[in-house]
Order: sequence, then C-alpha cells, then structure tokens
Amino acid sequence: MKIYKAKDYQDMSRKAANIISAQVITKPDCVLGLATGSTPEGMYAQLVEWYKKGDLDFSEVKSVNLDEYRGMTRDNDQSYYYFMHKHLFDHVNIDPANTHLPNGIAEDPQEECIRYENQIKSMGGVDLQLLGMGHNGHIGFNEPGDEFTKMTNCVDLQESTIEANKRFFASADDVPKQAYTMGIGTIMRAKRVLLMVSGEDKAETLAKALCGPITPKVPASVLQLHNDVVVVADEAALSAMK
Repeated sequence: MKIYKAKDYQDMSRKAANIISAQVITKPDCVLGLATGSTPEGMYAQLVEWYKKGDLDFSEVKSVNLDEYRGMTRDNDQSYYYFMHKHLFDHVNIDPANTHLPNGIAEDPQEECIRYENQIKSMGGVDLQLLGMGHNGHIGFNEPGDEFTKMTNCVDLQESTIEANKRFFASADDVPKQAYTMGIGTIMRAKRVLLMVSGEDKAETLAKALCGPITPKVPASVLQLHNDVVVVADEAALSAMK
C-alpha cells in the first residue's frame, strides 16, 4: 500500500487525477471503475481540464461504476448516471456505449446484480478502481456488517449513510433506502485500487481502515489485503495516523 499525503482537497484531486491519467495513457483501452460523491468531483474536473488541453484521450476507455440508487431513474439529478455525465462523460470523448452503471429501475434486483457482475467479468475485470470512503468506513455502498459481501448486491442503506446523503435531497425522507453496489469481492478483484479521502471528519475511520484490524465492521479495512492499493488523502484526513 502506498499513501500519498496531499496538502488540501485541491492537491488531493490533482494527485488522484495524475494516477487516473497515467492509467489511461499507459493502457488506452483500460477499464476504469468509477465512483461518485463530493470527494472525486475535483479529480474529475482536473481530468476534463487535461482532456480539453489535448493531454488525454478517452476514446477507447471503458468504465463501470461502483453503485447506483435503487428506484432512481437516470434522468433524476441525484442518480449516479446523471452525476457521471455531469462531471465527466459529457465533457470528454468517452463512448457512451462503453460506460456502465447498475440499472436503478431494474424489475428484479437479484437478476440485475448478476447481470452487472457478468458485465464486469465480460470486460476482463477492472484495471483501476476508484473509491471514496464513508464516515462509517463503507466503500461503495458496502455498509458495516458481519461479513464481507462477495459480489454485486442490493443493500439497505444504514441511517448514518442516509443522514450523510440527505444534503443532496429535499429531506431525509427523499433519500433512497436501497442501492446497488459492487461487492467487496468485486472491488478486491480490481487489479489496482485508488482510495481518495478528504477531511478531518474521516480521520479516525481512515486510521482504523489502514492500521486497525481487518473487519467487516470497517469495510475499507479489507483493502489492507489487496496487493496494489494507492491512498491519496489530504492532511486533515491523515491527521489521526500514528
């Protein structure tokens, strides 16, 4: 595991964008596992800037996203499909046919999980998986629990996650209560993992994830077992590290 300390959010975003861009340059037809949320927004903005300067070419890149809210239509401005188009896909030359997310309005959740897992396998797996981390240590929507999930699954969101996400909705009642997410096993099969973490409010959880026991109570702790993990975090997020 490599840990890069960034001065602040902007520096973290640039450092993470460097890692993503290096992957795209060295393997133009790579499969990127992408994440949403406020943490990677600055990183996506940096990638778009470099693309517009002619430094990056996404024409052969394929992508799979970590997760999507269940019951959320793609035209809803809180869907992760909408987020990805707003922050990246609509601003670079990636082929929309090469971008993949779980179908939030699939009729059968179990079938959708199997379909998405097979989609990832058919692409040869993920070359570089981008992750953020929740306040409770979740990665994707894999919440703290009694065991690590093996594959893409439909999960019930914990109250802490609903509380954290309600700022994006009119009220907590409007936050979806379920989501599709890559499983821990799916994430761990990625060839390389990039974890981005920002803010002092995640410092204690990040220290537990990187230095504490490996436990499904802190889902991100499983990354200690991956053989190629890069952590890019700002000084505030790393402030609890010994």
